[in-house]
Amino acid sequence: MAGEVIDRLTPGMLLLADRGFCGFPLWSRAVATGADLAWRAKGNMLPRPIETLADGSWLAELRPSGNAGRKATPLTIRVIDYRIDDGRHNEETYRLFTTILDPDDVSALDLATAYSQRWEIESAFDELKTHQRGPRTVLRSKSPDLVLQETWGHLCCHYAIRTLMWEAADQVGVDPDRVSFVAALRIARRSIPAARDFSPSGH
Repeated sequence: MAGEVIDRLTPGMLLLADRGFCGFPLWSRAVATGADLAWRAKGNMLPRPIETLADGSWLAELRPSGNAGRKATPLTIRVIDYRIDDGRHNEETYRLFTTILDPDDVSALDLATAYSQRWEIESAFDELKTHQRGPRTVLRSKSPDLVLQETWGHLCCHYAIRTLMWEAADQVGVDPDRVSFVAALRIARRSIPAARDFSPSGH
């Protein structure tokens, strides 16, 4: 599926991707489209440094792994190493590879911030699958149409809770990202009568 997405890239686009996709074959395929890339890399991916830039990022050569790397023409990339300081304890170092080589075009801080925003979709998946639906809860519907209905119900519920979180954050002037989804979910559940369960078919 990743290949299908990459083949639709065009110049002027910026593609963000998680570290599971970062490797020379897929990277070089995406580079050939002319689009810009900003992909998280695994910590053990250490391309050969070329030059340290003014904003702390650095240029490097990306090659295929193994014997193929000795004969292949390397691709020049820019590497951005950073940590997230949002008030919560987090010692992890993040590494981005990007095709945007000039810091004057886009700073390391801007690219790191953009990737952090992309990661929020992963948090939303966790909210839906782990907290809202629950790890042991499965869809109860027995037909494709009712499964679709139940799925939309979960999505609407998530949207409603997120809307309440945004409204609460807006009233006190804080970033909605600082509001706990789990706490908001518990409050919402307590406000619903005990007889809230019903068949997804509506009967």
